[in-house]
Amino acid sequence: MRRGMYRIPEDVARRVQLGHPWVYREALGARKLSEPTGSLVDLATGNRAFVARGYVDADHPVAVRVMTRRADEPVHPGSGVVAERFARAVRLRWQVLGTARPSALRLFSGESEGLPGVTVDRYGDFVVVQWLSAGALPWRDELCEAIAAHIAPAGLYEQRRVRSLGGQAAPEPAAKGAGRDAPLEVTVEEADCRFAVDVTAPLGVGFFPDMRLGRDAVAKHAAERRVLNLFSYTGAFSVRAAKAGAALVVAVDTAAKAHSRARRNFELSGLDDKGMELITADAMKTLERFADRQRFFDLVICDPPTFAHGPGRPFSATTDLARLAAGAASVLSPGGLLAFASNAAKLSAAEVDRALAEGSAASGHDLRIVERHGLPPDFPVHPGFPEGNYLKFVLVVKAP
Repeated sequence: MRRGMYRIPEDVARRVQLGHPWVYREALGARKLSEPTGSLVDLATGNRAFVARGYVDADHPVAVRVMTRRADEPVHPGSGVVAERFARAVRLRWQVLGTARPSALRLFSGESEGLPGVTVDRYGDFVVVQWLSAGALPWRDELCEAIAAHIAPAGLYEQRRVRSLGGQAAPEPAAKGAGRDAPLEVTVEEADCRFAVDVTAPLGVGFFPDMRLGRDAVAKHAAERRVLNLFSYTGAFSVRAAKAGAALVVAVDTAAKAHSRARRNFELSGLDDKGMELITADAMKTLERFADRQRFFDLVICDPPTFAHGPGRPFSATTDLARLAAGAASVLSPGGLLAFASNAAKLSAAEVDRALAEGSAASGHDLRIVERHGLPPDFPVHPGFPEGNYLKFVLVVKAP
């Protein structure tokens, strides 16, 4: 076979043809990649029929990320294809969101919109580009010029979260790529609430636009309820619940710094934090303590990270969701609601449901799913890329 072409198994070829953007290293068989990161290579079936063209990431478990499934489409850096794909992505947002455009939203989901390994988010007047693969960097100038042309942000920041074969690289602060310096606090708005974000932060700005529909669901049911927000982070759920008229909000997180940012978000939203109780502790241990004390809530929010390390036992969404569901059910009042979420891409909706079923059985409490929500429309997912549909949010009622 000529240099720059790699054969892939028929089942992998079919997934790629249907829209999946990744080819893992093991799909290439015994043959090792000889091209450097960022190079374009062709993928073919066993009889050398063209399947796709993608860029190489020599240091990532995903060895090739697909740029096109057309043999005659130029996708090399400088071809203009990435600029056009970004422009198309922006037009899609304006079409589906109309005039009700949130000030924190995703502008470009690269895996589903034509430059895998890249996301572009807007927070107020600033844009944050995340580079998840070093192989996408040859298209950097073209993408940044397109962002300037179609969005004209006050400033553009870049986060490089490149994961090597050896694991995740140490997080670094976002670097300014263009425009003016961002203030320490950029304010974004959602449903009459305001939140402070830091677009220079190495581990996330402090607000998740992808959970917008889940926050809307909580706000719809929060009035006059006693709310418990576990893994509360900077308090986005807490603020939305309080703004909707919650009688009490108890927020639990292992990081005191997160609570200070939650207080700031309460202040920005015109809320009195006297109606909020902040607990710096492990979520599971707190649930055990509340259950022992017979302290109950009308709405419990569980939006855990995929992994969490705190003073207690480490939490993993892939192994501990059922335990979390059982603990949450034990402090939920009869007729109360459990908002249960997971952003773990490795967990399917069926596996989240199973965790709830196991938690229900273990705790002896009868639970029923009454609502489901996923990603908002500014997070489009190609139907051939199921991993892109990573967010699962369910609203569960405890039998009265």
